[in-house]
Amino acid sequence: MKIVVLDGHAANPGDLSWAPLEELGELSVYERTPAELVDARMADADLVLTNKVALTRERMARAKRLKYIGVLATGYNVVDVAAAAELGITVTNIPAYSTDSVAQMVFALLLEICQQVGHHSAAVQDGRWSANPDFCFWDTPLIELAGKTMGIVGYGRIGRKVAQIARCFGMDVIAWTRTPRDPECVSLDELLSRSDVISLHCPLFPETKELINRETIAKMKDGAILINTSRGPVVNEADLRAALDSGKLYAAGADVATVEPLPSDSPLLGAKNLFLTPHIAWATFEARARLMGIAVQNVRAFLAGAPVNTVC
Repeated sequence: MKIVVLDGHAANPGDLSWAPLEELGELSVYERTPAELVDARMADADLVLTNKVALTRERMARAKRLKYIGVLATGYNVVDVAAAAELGITVTNIPAYSTDSVAQMVFALLLEICQQVGHHSAAVQDGRWSANPDFCFWDTPLIELAGKTMGIVGYGRIGRKVAQIARCFGMDVIAWTRTPRDPECVSLDELLSRSDVISLHCPLFPETKELINRETIAKMKDGAILINTSRGPVVNEADLRAALDSGKLYAAGADVATVEPLPSDSPLLGAKNLFLTPHIAWATFEARARLMGIAVQNVRAFLAGAPVNTVC
């Protein structure tokens, strides 16, 4: 049984072990696979694991031995799952491995916006505190979260974890989801109009693509804060930039972008009061260790004839 990992570097840049997967078959691990080498590396594979390498109908059809695709992430839009189902290929993903880490990043971004710790620490190192006539100084607004309203768009595992943490800060929580079943759930329009902070946690579907755009931003409070740790295309980036530069939104924090890596001509670059990180919310050591463990469990279950975490 030949197992091929097409792009293992992101999940395991060397601080975790592939040994548990080696016990399940003949393993080949590639740190990255450019498009022109995908077919060759999949040619004689029975099982393929991918993170961001796209597996199209044509690529899967050419891999004659392929029986299983394991996506090393929760989102699985890199695989044409309809084609995989037609070809009799089982596809699995990794659910719920990064909940705590992503929720932590939400508040890392939000607290940086509210307190600007990095900026003020750099100012101290630059000598500005030493030269200050008062015992303290600050040159950005400092914002307390207690009493503010947190609006959560998408109320799955991560959204609920964010709600739990927000309540610990003394925030009021409201949420919007396509299947409302909790007392804190409200309409999207109500959430947009009431929230001081809006945190995005919805999956990327056709109906959520560019959910945040000029029209929905116009319904938000003046001076609201937007946090996006879900998927980049949920936000129209040009409209977000316009809202930040005009002051309609006070600030935004994002760990994702529509195109990744971020293009040098992205409208996000240079936007006013935007705190942007390079898609690292999921990447704590602990979360990646869980991901690796679940990936092995998925393969083991498939080989035993009882696949789990299947998406098709």
